[in-house]
Amino acid sequence: MGSPPLLPPMAAVLCFLAAATGEARGARSCAETRQALAGRGFALGLVPPSLISGEHLRICPQDYTCCASETEERLSQQSRVELRGLVGEAAGFLLSTLSSRQRRFQDFFRELLAGAERSLQAMFTRSYGRLYAQHARLFQGLFVELHRHLQGPRPGLDETLGDFWARLLERMVPLLNPQYSFPEGYLECVGRQAEALRAFGDSPRQLRVQVTRAFIAARAFVQGLATGQEVVAQAVKLSPSEDCRRAHMRLSYCPLCRGTPALRPCNGFCLNVMKGCLASVSEMDPEWERFLDALTRLAERLGGPFSFELAADSISVKISEAIMHLQEHGVQTSARVFQSCGSPRPVPARSRRAAREEAKRRFRIYAPEEKPTTAAGTNLDRLVLDMKEKLRLMRRFWVMLPHALCSNEKLAADITDEDTCWNGQARGRYLPDVTGDGLVNQINNPEVEVDISRPDMPTRQHVLALSSATARLVGACNGQDIDFQDADEERSSGSGAEYNEDRPAPGPGGGVLVGSRHAPDVRGPRREWPGKGSSSRQNQSGGTLNSGARTPSLAAALLPLPTLLSLLGCW
Repeated sequence: MGSPPLLPPMAAVLCFLAAATGEARGARSCAETRQALAGRGFALGLVPPSLISGEHLRICPQDYTCCASETEERLSQQSRVELRGLVGEAAGFLLSTLSSRQRRFQDFFRELLAGAERSLQAMFTRSYGRLYAQHARLFQGLFVELHRHLQGPRPGLDETLGDFWARLLERMVPLLNPQYSFPEGYLECVGRQAEALRAFGDSPRQLRVQVTRAFIAARAFVQGLATGQEVVAQAVKLSPSEDCRRAHMRLSYCPLCRGTPALRPCNGFCLNVMKGCLASVSEMDPEWERFLDALTRLAERLGGPFSFELAADSISVKISEAIMHLQEHGVQTSARVFQSCGSPRPVPARSRRAAREEAKRRFRIYAPEEKPTTAAGTNLDRLVLDMKEKLRLMRRFWVMLPHALCSNEKLAADITDEDTCWNGQARGRYLPDVTGDGLVNQINNPEVEVDISRPDMPTRQHVLALSSATARLVGACNGQDIDFQDADEERSSGSGAEYNEDRPAPGPGGGVLVGSRHAPDVRGPRREWPGKGSSSRQNQSGGTLNSGARTPSLAAALLPLPTLLSLLGCW
């Protein structure tokens, strides 16, 4: 048999071209692109069934494409929204953590203060009975003011405490001297002399130092978390430049227009685009680190020397110690009051009332297992440890944001997949070098043109907000209330907002100044406390205490007033 006849050369060429044309048509299909665009709400009438010439494109490579001009423009607008969404999603951890911890700490501090008020009311009701009930509004007024100081910056926490001690002394002097009549004008003189008389010993100073530091620290910490949340929320609301928008379009949607929507961008390509688009916010990183350092330091103070928990617990104890000190030194204090404000007018003898049931009562402090729990269901130490760990995870967020975004497999290919990724023009390796981190290194960014000489005003505002918050936090770490530091400096050095002078106050004989009968009011305007009524001006049952009666322990020192009066034979 002979060999089969050979096809003519022209016929062979025609067959080859026909096969190649069929393969090309299969490769040029826009089916995947049409499906992806339909899922995004695009009308398929604008999407060709196969690749067309891309000469009309303004952003994507002007090669064969599945996108008309209108489709490219709409995708470009979506790209801007998507970039903001990606950044917001990456910052979600910061926003949720700062917001939830701010609420948790705020609620915790409020409940600690409310618990301290309940504790004082319970202890004083058991210890002083009817006497406390008659003057309960004085103590309630103190806690009302403390809650206001905790809620936000308010000047005069020293004044609030000073007024409380003055009003308390006005009520105690008639109790110590029931044989005299004390009109309102006389009691106002007594209140003006409260600080100079040091009638309550060193307890007022100790309480002032502990409460003021704790309140400044707690308030600054909660405000710091709120400021951090606000700054992050504003910073993620990007306004991408035109060059950034075009670069992100090439990164995210140009593969779609090429008919290969599943082709992911190369990792280096993604990093250069994101570093260029986020160059301005990366400038927040140094101040962000200082802000986190200050928050961490203050958190440590809250769990240690500036513990709000200890300060709240100490309120009732320090007030009780102060009252007992006044009772022990009642004779001397009364004599100095009479020297300063004049001799009061005696009143006729009156019957003494028995208080046998009240005399049997004893002061006691809650055992640890009896102390009320908070709504947070935890204690301050746990909150502080949790917060410090969360702050650690927030480190270098802004400068590492491009890396975090490009590590998302939905946004970019893995770094090991270098040859089968979208490089901005086609499938293949991305050749340009990846720029360094930070604004300055973007001067030679191959994907986004960045003007490093022109400051970004929104970013500058964010940096200033962080700097201001950091100053308040650092001040609080040193016991200073920065919001009112200038006003405090105008006062005397012993009553400023900074309390680093944990030195004992002078003793009873250590040069206490006792003014004349008409001594000037050195405490400023008189604050009207709730409950300041007739009960503060009228005589109360009781008797003069023997200043020599001393107690061997704190538990004994905190005996109720009726008990001491009974033991001393005054009732």
